[in-house]
Amino acid sequence: MNDNLTDLFGGNAVSLAIAVLVIVTLYKAVKIVPQSEKHVVERFGRLRTVLGPGINFIIPFLDVVAHRISVLERQLPNAEQDAITSDNVLVKVETSVFYRITEPEKTVYRIRDVDGAIATTVAGIVRSEIGKIELDQVQSNRADLITKIREQVVAMVDDWGIEVTRAEILDVNLDAATRSAMLQQLNAERARRAQVTEAEGRKRAVELAADADLYAAEQMAKARRVEADAEAYATGVVAAAIKENGLEAAQYQVALKQVEALQAVATGDGKQTILLPAAALEAFGNAFGLLKGKG
Repeated sequence: MNDNLTDLFGGNAVSLAIAVLVIVTLYKAVKIVPQSEKHVVERFGRLRTVLGPGINFIIPFLDVVAHRISVLERQLPNAEQDAITSDNVLVKVETSVFYRITEPEKTVYRIRDVDGAIATTVAGIVRSEIGKIELDQVQSNRADLITKIREQVVAMVDDWGIEVTRAEILDVNLDAATRSAMLQQLNAERARRAQVTEAEGRKRAVELAADADLYAAEQMAKARRVEADAEAYATGVVAAAIKENGLEAAQYQVALKQVEALQAVATGDGKQTILLPAAALEAFGNAFGLLKGKG
């Protein structure tokens, strides 16, 4: 009886051990990797492979998942570093960097402190690029500066299996003395522009006045030309009449002018005193006779 129990429990123990071994083997052989991670597998301390998201199989007891690396995008803490522009102005530049690990096998075996290495690289590149330009260019060409910094950072960290997705300059701060000097310069520039604008306005006003005077002179000249043409035409008509009718036509024109002159003298409110020369009545009579003769 005891022997049978011993054999029974012994057989069950072996089966149980085999089952546990199979379960442990399967557990170690099957690796499920989340979508946001990559697993670095080593065999006897050496790189074996990198497991991507999903179900993966490895050789149990030989292969070991040594590193679980997140491939999510990361942000370095905002850093502030000093830099000196080409015109010897000290500025404090605040930067922000976003990156993600794309090749864990490089990151794990080539760099120890990823965040520290990237921060140091960015700081050096920022100082180098700002040292090539003046302060005004730092303020006005920030987009170009950011592009250059990002390109250099990407090239530097490529061997680490890292992709820099964003590299931004958040702010450029100046010391109080520099800000005061820049404010004075800005005010002086505004005053200069105001004076230039005022001078240009006065110049434009003078030009417009001159144009107006020129236009008025041109119009007066045109009017005089028209009057001269009319006088010339009238003179031509009179000359033609004199040529055709002789002295009588000339006398008729003179008499007509005399009558018009007497009419103008007679026009008034009745209070004025009119002195006529003795020959005026005779001239009026002659003119009336000529007019009557013409009629």
